[in-house]
Amino acid sequence: MRLIINGQQAFGKAALEAILDKGTDEVVAVYTAPDKEGRPPDPVKEAALEHGIPLYQPSSYKDPEVLEQMRALDADLMVMAYVIIFIPEEARTIPRFGSICFHPSLLPRHRGPSSINWAIITGATRTGLTYFWPSDGLDEGDILLQREVDVGPDDTLGTVYFKKIFPLGIEATLEAIDLVRAGNPPHIAQDDSQATYESWCRKQDAHIDWARPVEQVYNLIRGTNPQPGAWTTLNGTEVQIYDSRRAEGEGTPGEAIDVSQDGVLVQAGGGRILVQRLRPKGGDKQSAHEWATAAGIAAGTRLGG
Repeated sequence: MRLIINGQQAFGKAALEAILDKGTDEVVAVYTAPDKEGRPPDPVKEAALEHGIPLYQPSSYKDPEVLEQMRALDADLMVMAYVIIFIPEEARTIPRFGSICFHPSLLPRHRGPSSINWAIITGATRTGLTYFWPSDGLDEGDILLQREVDVGPDDTLGTVYFKKIFPLGIEATLEAIDLVRAGNPPHIAQDDSQATYESWCRKQDAHIDWARPVEQVYNLIRGTNPQPGAWTTLNGTEVQIYDSRRAEGEGTPGEAIDVSQDGVLVQAGGGRILVQRLRPKGGDKQSAHEWATAAGIAAGTRLGG
């Protein structure tokens, strides 16, 4: 088949290279987001140029010239491998078999741009990925295929994405293309009664309230590690918290219970968090023990007050 690959970032690049390595289909063009001033080129752009594939970076897919350009490619399928720019129906339906889109959740759960963050924050023990036939609704459209992954009690955003969903998603990209090529691919309607939608997980969502139940605090830290980074304050100055572990114990929420080589043990609601790695405002990521030593943190110090 003649493919258009429309993608961004590391996942888009890996999907493109996996398709090229397999060699079953012809990639007739690569689309990616426009360059941003002061930012390095998107990895997808670099890969397309390296392989000599025609590259397009439209700012809008409603532009008649962009649509005509896409029609001229005579593509069979557009594979949307990590796309955060809206692509309207008029563009998606240009390829002979339409377009398929990757999303890192088990749709219809966790529609939206920060789907892995919110799955972990809300305490999910499983999530996964979906390839679907996108409509104009956000992450709506019939499902082509899904793959499930476990979310372990100590998994983070980073481990779930990079160690589980990312590699499985590349395999699923190739499988999804195979399903379309074989003919009569699945079109399974999403159950909208089970749908959830969350917007971007931003800094304000990652603020730690130490009085909340320890499980919720721990899930928030896990679900925002490494981005956007859960945060608390010390004497009004922000501190981002990354690696941590749960512990047992009662006390006053936000109080440092102990400081050791293992980290800083902080009381939450009904349990404790051993903070192991963090980043003070304006500083680099470092061990919690290193930070505590420099900042004079001792048992009884209050965080978040």
